[in-house]
Amino acid sequence: MPEIKTVAVQMDHVSSIHIAGDSTFAMCMEAQNRGYELFHYTPDQLSMRDGEVFATVEPMQLREEVGRHFELGEPQRVDLATMDVVLLRQDPPFDMNYITTTHLLERIHPQTLVVNDPAWVRNSPEKIFVTEFADLMPKTLITRDPAAVAAFRAEIGDIIVKPLYGNGGAGVFHLRPDDRNLSSLLEMFDASFREPYIVQEYLPAVRAGDKRIILIDGEPVGAINRVPAEHDSRSNMHVGGRAEGSELTDREQEICARIGPALRERGFLLVGIDVIGDKLTEINVTSPTGIREIKKFGGADIAALFWDAIERR
Repeated sequence: MPEIKTVAVQMDHVSSIHIAGDSTFAMCMEAQNRGYELFHYTPDQLSMRDGEVFATVEPMQLREEVGRHFELGEPQRVDLATMDVVLLRQDPPFDMNYITTTHLLERIHPQTLVVNDPAWVRNSPEKIFVTEFADLMPKTLITRDPAAVAAFRAEIGDIIVKPLYGNGGAGVFHLRPDDRNLSSLLEMFDASFREPYIVQEYLPAVRAGDKRIILIDGEPVGAINRVPAEHDSRSNMHVGGRAEGSELTDREQEICARIGPALRERGFLLVGIDVIGDKLTEINVTSPTGIREIKKFGGADIAALFWDAIERR
């Protein structure tokens, strides 16, 4: 089995991350502890010339010190095919810029292992991939047709409206049956997004939490429950959600067993799924988070399990 020596990380700039809850930081710390050389670059530093994929990278050293958590070395232009592993870890939005980086990284994979597989990341948008398991989901509509949305709300009642390619709870709205803002909201969405939007039945079980479950190579390895703030419908922790430790229920084990084969077929080594009550709402394959919180509450060291899985590859 080839030894891992060099790891390039395509990410939002390391200066912008909050290390206490950042999964990319945890994964990179584990890589550093294993003796791998880390190289940092942002998506705008990615290039292709005559079919070869390059990036302007900076050697990266990390430490667990808030405000002093990184040092970057001198920039150097490298052929990414010379790296052993490339981590695709920048956050969405999942726009054409994001999609273009997957086309470029696909040129070097799998000779250089890109995690997650860039072609399947491109072909598995998080709020569309999940619809392959429609029987596990809340009732869901994807559309730009206001009449279709109105009919859906007339049938369902309480609904959630959110961008199809958004992330982190941004632009998520809860509308009750008597809410008069639906038309204005759809006008705003039409002005802001060229894509369809997603409309789902509201799940009251979200008040008890939105479970984030992490899977490594298709197997569940840990979970965290995210409880929304009293006056918010969103459970994302950076908008006020509260994390608490959690074990998997029988239903959640069943959901993981159903989706696990599809994750393995697509080469998804690290995935985060979201479950509210007994319903699957998202399958996150771009830069899933939650691994530091899981360890904080006594769960598995998922960063270590992640690199174990890569080394097996």
